[in-house]
Amino acid sequence: MRKSPVAGSQLRSVVWSTRRQKVGVSILDRNQSSDMLRLLVGLACLWLLVDSGSSTEVKNKPVTEDCLDCLCETMSGCNASAICVNGACGIFRITWGYWVEAGKLTLPTDTALSDDAFTNCVNQPHCAADTVQNYMFKHGQDCNGDDHIDCLDFGALHKLGNLNCRGELPNIFGKVFNGCLKAKQRLAEKKIVQAKETPGLT
Repeated sequence: MRKSPVAGSQLRSVVWSTRRQKVGVSILDRNQSSDMLRLLVGLACLWLLVDSGSSTEVKNKPVTEDCLDCLCETMSGCNASAICVNGACGIFRITWGYWVEAGKLTLPTDTALSDDAFTNCVNQPHCAADTVQNYMFKHGQDCNGDDHIDCLDFGALHKLGNLNCRGELPNIFGKVFNGCLKAKQRLAEKKIVQAKETPGLT
């Protein structure tokens, strides 16, 4: 039986149309795959940026953990809410000038030129603590004249600034800060006594 020329032409048209559709789908798939790859690479780069830790590693840390605890307790009650009071922000109530003196530390997602670099850092406890460490390492001095630099000096530096740290501390600040330090000292002494009384504990 002889095929109709019209039928043959229609068959070829259907075949070519099917081929063009397959090619179009193949190109679309490649484009979608390329877009997905770019998206995944972008997300990976963003994750590495966010997960990279502090933008500046602080190596010199003259302030002990107990001293930092007492500073934040005295300044804010260690309230970690992201708030500023009269231009002083975070758990240590750090001012913009203090932050600048300490080297303008930032979070990994910021630069020192970012609009919110200051508030973002000092409202984040780790970045704020590093800012205090930098400030004390830079300006550490014997503020109370007892011939050595310790947490009492860091308290005066933090509250009064490096140029006025030999002045008189506000009564409330001094009472709370010194009370906290004495409580820390009593706790440390208690642990020493317990260690001595417990057999086999070094």
